[in-house]
Amino acid sequence: MSILAYNGAAIIGMSGKDCVGIASDNRLGIQYETVAMDFKKVFKMNDRLFVGLAGLATDVQTLDQLLRFRMNLYELREERTMSPQVFTNLLSNMLYEKRFGPYFCEPVIAGLDEKGQPHLSTMDLIGAISSAKDFVVAGTCEGNLYGM
Repeated sequence: MSILAYNGAAIIGMSGKDCVGIASDNRLGIQYETVAMDFKKVFKMNDRLFVGLAGLATDVQTLDQLLRFRMNLYELREERTMSPQVFTNLLSNMLYEKRFGPYFCEPVIAGLDEKGQPHLSTMDLIGAISSAKDFVVAGTCEGNLYGM
């Protein structure tokens, strides 16, 4: 069994005309046992940017805290909010830095750029970016989400 399937997750990011949406399940499980039904997997980074983290629960929480820290540093230094493209590159670099002992998370990024155009992307454990125009999925039930 993959360590990514230990806690389980289902995250989908979708885009429309000048809008994006991101959704996830709230279940925290240990394999087939349900532990809680209020575990947060989608995080609001700013008013126009959301990230969903599918994978090992401890790494989800760790990455959320690290991303908030790095985003705050960026906004203090640059005196502007972070765009989805910059955020995607930041997260990709963070994951690649840990490629020999990776965070067991598959992120989904959904946001609107400065012009109001949708931005969707996902990546693997070591930060290889995959962008799409219409939708992206991550988690243990990717096949089911593709079917829907």
